[in-house]
Amino acid sequence: MSLVGKLTTEVLMVAPHHEFHGVWAKRPHHISNVSPAKIPKVHLHGGDWGTVGSIVACHYVIDGKDHIAKNVVETIDDENKTITYRVVEGDLLKEYKSFKVIIQSFLKGEATWVCWTFEYEKLNKNVPHPNKLLEFSIHLNEELDDHLVQT
Repeated sequence: MSLVGKLTTEVLMVAPHHEFHGVWAKRPHHISNVSPAKIPKVHLHGGDWGTVGSIVACHYVIDGKDHIAKNVVETIDDENKTITYRVVEGDLLKEYKSFKVIIQSFLKGEATWVCWTFEYEKLNKNVPHPNKLLEFSIHLNEELDDHLVQT
């Protein structure tokens, strides 16, 4: 049984794809204003907002439990509206040897889509796939979409 995995989902959005990308790439700290129950705090640990190599700490709540992930921004591709975060500290690394989150927003015809991808290596075969985190990301995506449409 392989310990390496990849989960991907695509979510339809109403807001323009460049606005969604702008939040995750340049202003991730605004997420806590959009969804304070899910993401109560996002803060910068190193570097500058919106730059490759910066370190962003994200406090999040799943099933009523507080979690933290400290992430390095590995890539920001404004042309392809893609950002990659690599988890370097936090709760995810208690179960995963490595964990990356790739977020891409794009157009398919007239519609805006967001693709969430998790690439990970579990510490052992008893660690579950991060399906709860993917579901959490889908709901967070919906809240951000609603917010962007209203502003």
